[in-house]
Amino acid sequence: MKTISERIKEGLEIRELKQADLVNLTGISKGALSSYISGSYEPKQKNIYKIAKALDVNEAWLMGHDIPMERNIQKETKSSYNPNELTKKDEKSIQKDLKQIMDDFKSGQDGPAFYNGVELGYEELELIEQAMELALKSAKLKNKAKYTPKKYKKEE
Repeated sequence: MKTISERIKEGLEIRELKQADLVNLTGISKGALSSYISGSYEPKQKNIYKIAKALDVNEAWLMGHDIPMERNIQKETKSSYNPNELTKKDEKSIQKDLKQIMDDFKSGQDGPAFYNGVELGYEELELIEQAMELALKSAKLKNKAKYTPKKYKKEE
């Protein structure tokens, strides 16, 4: 029977995600996730659920049981499409865009970032990143609502 550590690594590889992506998708700290992946600690049930959901795998499979990897939850279809919710694909796209924006911002290629004549520090850049993530999610939801064909919109 494979360990949770091995299954997390396998899930990351299959889903083409990095550890940082899993941190963003689950809200689990980088240190805790690192200890799960190294095998130092096993996650508690709530974190097993978060990791399984983020990797789109069955929780029992993640815990090492010999069952199919895929979740039993019905996959998203056109009929269940909801323009008022972000999909995993949307979340991944937002995280990719956010990373690119923040990498450009933090690189200092255009010079250091200042506000009111004071150079922005790490904490301020983290706050900007959080605000940028909210802005990107909001923009994505507005665009989905605006550009989703009527045939996919749910009747209310």
